[in-house]
Amino acid sequence: MATKVYIVYYSMYGHVEKLAEEIRKGAASVEGVEAKLWQVPETLPEDVLSKMSAPPKSESPIITPNELTEADGFVFGFPTRFGMMAAQFKAFFDATGGLWRTQSLAGKPAGIFYSTGSQGGGQETTALTAITQLVHHGMVFVPIGYTFGAGMFEMENVKGGSPYGAGTFAGDGSRQPTELELQQAFHQGKYIAAITKKLKGSPTA
Repeated sequence: MATKVYIVYYSMYGHVEKLAEEIRKGAASVEGVEAKLWQVPETLPEDVLSKMSAPPKSESPIITPNELTEADGFVFGFPTRFGMMAAQFKAFFDATGGLWRTQSLAGKPAGIFYSTGSQGGGQETTALTAITQLVHHGMVFVPIGYTFGAGMFEMENVKGGSPYGAGTFAGDGSRQPTELELQQAFHQGKYIAAITKKLKGSPTA
C-alpha cells in the first residue's frame, strides 16, 4: 500500500497555498508516496472575507478531523497571527479532541510550514508554538533542520523559512513566494515523505 502524506493548510490570500502545492509535489516525487492537499474549514463569514479582499478558496477539499487517521504523515501549514497559527487552523485542531482521546495520531510524523507578514513576524515562533498541538497528539515533529543545504544560508535576498520548516513573507500581500522559497517547500515535502515512508515500513516490535 502507498504511504499517504496529507498536506493540510489554511490560506487566506494564497501564500500558504503556493507553498502547499510545492510541498505536495515534493512528497509525490518519492516513490510509493501518495500526497494529497487538504484545506481546513473557514471560520469567517463571507461578508467579512469580502471586506478583507480575500480571494475565493481553491478547489482543494475541506478536511474533517477523522480523515486525519487515514494518513501516515502530515505537513501542516498556516499564516501567522501575532506569532502563532491562524485561528482557523487552531479551531480545526480544537476539533480533534476525539482523536486525542484515542491517541489515533500518536507516532505519526508531522512537519510545519508558514507565512508571515514581515521578517520579525513569527517565522520561528509560529512553528514553535504550533508544536504543542503535535505533542498532545503524540505526533513526531519533523523539522527540516539544515537539510536544504546552501539555501538555508541565503543572505543576499529576503528568504522565508527556518530549520523548523518552509516559509515565506507576504509583506502587504503583494509579495509572492520566491523561487528559493518554493524550492525549500519542495524539499520539505520530499524530506518528510521519505521519513514517513521509512517509519511506515519499520517493524513495530
